[in-house]
Amino acid sequence: MITKKPYTYTVLRYVHDVTTGEFVNVGLVVHAPSVRFLRAKMRHTHGRLSSMFPDLDRDSFRSSMKVIERAIDRLGEEYQKASLFTEDSDAASFAKSVLPADDSSLQWSPVGSGLASDLTELLERLFDRLVGRYDEKPDRNKKQDDDVWRPIRDRLEQSGIADRLGKTVIRGKVDEVPFKHAWKNGVWHCYEALSFDLADADNIKDKARRWTGHLAAVRDVADQFKPHFIVGAPSDRHLMKAYNEALAILETSPVKPEVFSENEADKLVERIEAEIASHH
Repeated sequence: MITKKPYTYTVLRYVHDVTTGEFVNVGLVVHAPSVRFLRAKMRHTHGRLSSMFPDLDRDSFRSSMKVIERAIDRLGEEYQKASLFTEDSDAASFAKSVLPADDSSLQWSPVGSGLASDLTELLERLFDRLVGRYDEKPDRNKKQDDDVWRPIRDRLEQSGIADRLGKTVIRGKVDEVPFKHAWKNGVWHCYEALSFDLADADNIKDKARRWTGHLAAVRDVADQFKPHFIVGAPSDRHLMKAYNEALAILETSPVKPEVFSENEADKLVERIEAEIASHH
């Protein structure tokens, strides 16, 4: 039976003009006390904010989002190790310890609550519903994650083993990480396609940092899975330095992933074919 865990959440609002009270949701904090789960997700682009508020200080806004998200994540790591708050603490208690309530343009919403079995999925779902609807639409001229995976999928289908791979979730003591493509042979072999064909250097490196953080959160079960990343390079050659730095960031994970470039699709498929054939 799936056990649902009680959680609370608070939304970070950007209030451009305190006189009119007009605001846009720009971030989210989720807290589940039963499993000591505390995570934040902030927007990393100014999206529609710039069109709504032309005088927005873009650099200051993006810097604030990064600082707040990292501070909440660090607090979440400390929360796993010690009782920093009383049992009646909620998401707002943690959020306001990082960004106290004042007259600034960033304000926390009243607390919401609910029950969920998958807190990581919940964080993404709430973010998409409450915050992501304001984000910039993806540039379809740029390569997406699915575009990076497609050549792998096509080759696996040609080999007749595509159906051997399916979704899985790696669960540690403090967090869980979903993978879209995986199969098991004693341990889970997990594959994730990452496109770094993004708008700027910050977004490229932030994507690598997020995945490094995901893996770090399940390092207590590192002996139960092997992560593999298939990475796509940016189409803008001026961003190759950031791309190489992103790959280096991935390699700093305590759960050492194996990284394949999209040009190594054949090599990866041959590896998967051989391992599955050996297993069966």
